[in-house]
Amino acid sequence: MRLSCSASRPNREAEVSTGSKRRRAWAMLALLLVCEWSWAQGVLVGCPGATPARALPEPALCLQRAKLAPAQAAGESGVKALFAQAKAQLDAGHIEDAERSLDCAEAVIGGEGDAGLRYELERRRGILDFRREWIPQALARFECAASLSSALDDSAATARDLSNVGAALRRLGDFRGALRSLTASLDLQRTRGEVSGAVSNNIADVYRELRETDTAMRYYREALASYRGKDEPVEAAHVLETMAEVALDSGDAQQASAWLQEALGVYRAGGNRVYELRVHDGLTRVALAQGDLAQAQRWSAAALALSDTWKLPLPPALQLQLARTEQLSGATAAAATRLRETLATTPEGDPMRVPLLQELATAQERAGDAPAANATLRDAYSKAIALAHAQHDRQLDWLRIRFESAEQQRTIAALESENRLRSAQFRQRTLLLGFAAALAVAVLLGFLLLQQRRHQRARLREEAQRVRHEEELARYRREADALAEDRSLLQGLLDSRDEPLCLLDAEGQVLAVNRAGRLWLGAGEDEALVGQPVSAFVGEAGRAALASALERMEDSAAQRLRIAARDGAPLVATLEPWSGGDGLVLLAPQDREIAAPPSPSADEVVAEPADDSVEPSVRDGFRRSLVELMLASIEAWERTTGTSRLEFAEKSRIWRVNIDDGRLRARALERYLTVAKLPRNPRWRDVLRSAYFVLGRCDGLAPKPASRCSTASMRCWPIPGATPWSDRRDVPCRVGQWNAGSATQGALRVWADRPRRRRSGPARADSARGGCRPGTPWVRSRTARRPSTARRSCNS
Repeated sequence: MRLSCSASRPNREAEVSTGSKRRRAWAMLALLLVCEWSWAQGVLVGCPGATPARALPEPALCLQRAKLAPAQAAGESGVKALFAQAKAQLDAGHIEDAERSLDCAEAVIGGEGDAGLRYELERRRGILDFRREWIPQALARFECAASLSSALDDSAATARDLSNVGAALRRLGDFRGALRSLTASLDLQRTRGEVSGAVSNNIADVYRELRETDTAMRYYREALASYRGKDEPVEAAHVLETMAEVALDSGDAQQASAWLQEALGVYRAGGNRVYELRVHDGLTRVALAQGDLAQAQRWSAAALALSDTWKLPLPPALQLQLARTEQLSGATAAAATRLRETLATTPEGDPMRVPLLQELATAQERAGDAPAANATLRDAYSKAIALAHAQHDRQLDWLRIRFESAEQQRTIAALESENRLRSAQFRQRTLLLGFAAALAVAVLLGFLLLQQRRHQRARLREEAQRVRHEEELARYRREADALAEDRSLLQGLLDSRDEPLCLLDAEGQVLAVNRAGRLWLGAGEDEALVGQPVSAFVGEAGRAALASALERMEDSAAQRLRIAARDGAPLVATLEPWSGGDGLVLLAPQDREIAAPPSPSADEVVAEPADDSVEPSVRDGFRRSLVELMLASIEAWERTTGTSRLEFAEKSRIWRVNIDDGRLRARALERYLTVAKLPRNPRWRDVLRSAYFVLGRCDGLAPKPASRCSTASMRCWPIPGATPWSDRRDVPCRVGQWNAGSATQGALRVWADRPRRRRSGPARADSARGGCRPGTPWVRSRTARRPSTARRSCNS
């Protein structure tokens, strides 16, 4: 929050002159400058953070230690009593006691105390720091007090605080800033008709620093008249002391002595012993300046007696005059001792150390110790240089601060101008944005209504679907209960038969078994068979034979096994397809009467075993070729028809579709889609028939009707040494035996079925039908991987 610096003035504009108006304007300008500078330094209303936090005492304890009467210690009166006590202690030179009193006052006020009391506390703390020679801290507190008084609209307090600010700036060497603040304070007081002597005194001090003695004396006299008119003898005595110093510096020792003696009388009447000691310092100095050593000794003795009587410390300035008197009296050693003791107790940064060191060097020189005198003079010179540098550094710091403040003000002005421009643009865009917002709200409301309508419809659909699902679920549960009842009935029928029966799926999992079959397999009454592999009830030696027999069930009507049970008992069993379901196998003892199987068709004949001399890599290539051809056929069917492999199995009537756990599956077809599940003796005829079916039924895959023996991923060329066959062109192809002695050992040969009558002749292409002549071998293409990139050719 920015400082609000203002000053009120009475409504007397008709009575003031033009010069008075100008003075008030300059006063207001100076006040604004001071407030702006304070704002740049981070000083806010109430000055939070201007000074570090202090550990405050307990209010009740500190009031008790202050020895205030109960009537005075309550509320605001107690705080004012503490302020008066702190002022008396400060006037007596007890700075630590004054600080404790102010700490107690701050503890009583609290963090949310009265603003007027907080202002008075800040001002008195500034005076305390000023007396301690902590000028920067005092300046910060005076500026804080000025901002608080301005916020309280107290022009008299503001003028007083500006005067204090000017005094602090003078001590820091900023004489121009000090004059600006003091002049503003004086104009404010003249506007109110109450001119304070403190402001005139401070202005006189500034002109004294500027070596303008006449102007300074004029303002000193104004201050003296003001104090005397308000019956403030102590403040008037202070002005007399200062005027005596100016007169002494000008060579008028007699006038200086008169003014000092007048001030001494005022202090004695008021009992101000500290100020009496200070006046004795001035009187001793005046006597030495006049050459009256006896008078100087009298004043020195009086000062020592006053100090011993009232136990007051001698100030460094008075010690210096006492030492000079002792030197002139011939007590050089005593003077040197006094100077050394005074230097030991004087702070390092005190300006009085320089004249004390110089006087000590003079004493040492008179005592004949020239080296010590030179060393002391060098020390005095270094201290004087350090003080001058410190003063110069303070001035530079304040100049830098003012420059940064001015730069900040210019930046703020530029930003405010830019802000006004952007505010105008913002107001212009606000109208457009308001219209756009209204339109957006309307669109949003329409969209929300539409979404609500859609959600409502969706909820209605979901509710209807939930009702349908519940009805279907209830129907499924009824059907499941009926199926469970039927299954129990069927299991009872099976258990009533004495002949062991076991129904298996294509993977060898037990689907159903009767009680006799359970005993035949050697399973216990409580052991679960359904869902378990039948190989778990067969010995280790017979499991491989059982798995091989299950794989051969794809191409055989019945198979007989001779294996051992799990407990070692021999099992002579028969595997035969079950007529009640595709892909299911019936396992029964061998002595069961088996109906003579029907004669198989041409594509149901058991595959001839492969030649054991064929290399494993060639066999693996053949198996991979079958899987790839099957995958290519399924992919072409799904891409062109948009149906699944189940529809392909149903329409082609090559592969059986089974019901497994309430869903349709083509188990035999699925075994031809991965090499790992491919049977040991695969039904390669069904794979070729599937490829021909896809080419003949799917539009866009067969480029010409004549490409009868072409497949999606195969091409053909003649194999040297191949036996020529019949020239029948309209018969399906089949896989022949492996020609291990041929020049292309391991190549797969595909040819037409051979009739009984053969004729010799080279294989040639049938140009009329565009297909392969019988006797032209077909070989799996190594380059064709996908049906979309397959090449179909027939080389003669």
